[in-house]
Amino acid sequence: MNQLKTVLLLGILSAILVGVGGALGSNALGISIVLAVVMNLGAYFFSDRIVLAMHRAQEISPAESPELHRMVEELAARAGIPKPRVYLIPEAQPNAFATGRNPEHAVVAVTSGILQVLDRRELRGVLAHELAHVKNRDILVSSIAATVAAAITYVAHAVGFFGMAGSDEDGPSPAQSLLLAIVAPIAATLIQLGISRSREYGADATGAEISGDPEALARALEKLEQAAHAIPARMQPATASLFIVNPFSATEGVLKLFSTHPSMRERIRRLRAMQVSSGGWPVGARDATFDARW
Repeated sequence: MNQLKTVLLLGILSAILVGVGGALGSNALGISIVLAVVMNLGAYFFSDRIVLAMHRAQEISPAESPELHRMVEELAARAGIPKPRVYLIPEAQPNAFATGRNPEHAVVAVTSGILQVLDRRELRGVLAHELAHVKNRDILVSSIAATVAAAITYVAHAVGFFGMAGSDEDGPSPAQSLLLAIVAPIAATLIQLGISRSREYGADATGAEISGDPEALARALEKLEQAAHAIPARMQPATASLFIVNPFSATEGVLKLFSTHPSMRERIRRLRAMQVSSGGWPVGARDATFDARW
């Protein structure tokens, strides 16, 4: 269902792009698409280095953190993907993200805070979620969505500029151009964020399947959400969508439409429903192997 929803939303984005571009002309549409593709290809190939540098993340070796590397290696084998590189972010707020354009160039980054807050079983659930993003190629999907959304914004602004200038008698009126320039980018952003939220549900489900322990991820999400409210984030808002939980305050009401993450309550509900149906680790179970602190 999440895959279907993503395809549907990408289709709507494409339809908006074609519709907006038709108001300006095929030549301008082509130029805008090329510009958006070039910009986002650069982000696709170099975003991992940029994001890691923004968060002062440092790669850690197996000698420095053998338990963490063993966990990542085990889960990567279960997911059927190469073991990604492991980075540590010097950040008190517990969180984690994955990046990299494909499984062969993947990176998993965890904050120092997450090693203090979660037990090993819960951390294993979080790592499985991040490896699910890699396995599902969510970064590629997000890049496609960003490319199309950016193209819509460029074309809509061009329509607004030329329409307000009155340069095309056959085109939309100045009022229509202004409305299009405002509404189309907002619609594209909402759909792009909808894709982001859908991919989080997908990563939760795939991660629970990889780990075989949905309850561990559910417990981890509960702790991470509480910590996000209690511990101020020193992160960039532009990278909030990468993290397993939103590093900033949860959005309520209508503004949830602009949230990069789905409802935490719903994510946990779905995971615990998987737990019941899968017959995995019992809810609330404790295991000495995974309860040991870092």
